[in-house]
Amino acid sequence: MALRILVADDAGFIRDMVKKNLRERIPGVEIFEAADGSRALAAAKGQTMDLILSDWEMPNLSGEELLRSLRNDERYQATPFIMISSRGDRAHVVKAVEAGVNDYISKPFTPDELIRKVFKQLKKIGKLPKLPGKGGQVQGNQGHAFGSVDVLTGGGASETPEKASPRKKFKAQIRFDNNKPAVACVIRDLNLQTLSAALARDNGLPNLFDQVVVDIGQEGVAEHVQLNAYVHSLQAAESIPTSRVVKAVLRFIDNDAAKSEQLSRLIG
Repeated sequence: MALRILVADDAGFIRDMVKKNLRERIPGVEIFEAADGSRALAAAKGQTMDLILSDWEMPNLSGEELLRSLRNDERYQATPFIMISSRGDRAHVVKAVEAGVNDYISKPFTPDELIRKVFKQLKKIGKLPKLPGKGGQVQGNQGHAFGSVDVLTGGGASETPEKASPRKKFKAQIRFDNNKPAVACVIRDLNLQTLSAALARDNGLPNLFDQVVVDIGQEGVAEHVQLNAYVHSLQAAESIPTSRVVKAVLRFIDNDAAKSEQLSRLIG
């Protein structure tokens, strides 16, 4: 029997992105979708789902209310439930885990993070799909996914930004001083959560945790997106005190669905 996965989110582009990536990586998967908690509950009652991905802040019935209702149903007492939320603070996640969430994904998220979380839960219930080929088993990326429950509830792992497609060439400018023009940078990695870039030390540098504005575009494409971010890390590109290049990791802080959708289209 094909895997059945329920995707519940009031943002249509989030549902579309999740469906697209699940279908690409899980052959024959049956995906049911709902635009609010009430419709999600009705879908779950009509069909027995193997896994549920649900937004936490939904109209009519919240993700927490949906989860509690399903946990009262004998069929769903052990069904993996992955929360999708724009809130990633520890207290919020711990509360969700106490309510019965198995894992969570923080918006915005990358396709690799989504697949990694889904495969992790399917493996736990013995339903990890298989593909023809060596070993037959679908493998997700083994790196750490930002926003894991383990990290926020006491576990630990190193943080590794997801790499953007090497087929696309991106360009970016960073403005960290309103009194100065934007500074061009070389993009090393780009995803929906972070930008890793190389900056010339001569242009001046922001401080850790400073808020910056980033303009990101693709070479040869007119569309660009402007995002607010903060400086997550700074590191010399060379292990010498005279290094002229600095590696910076910026974390996006916009809670704006339109910007997330625009960046998702840009990254492709």
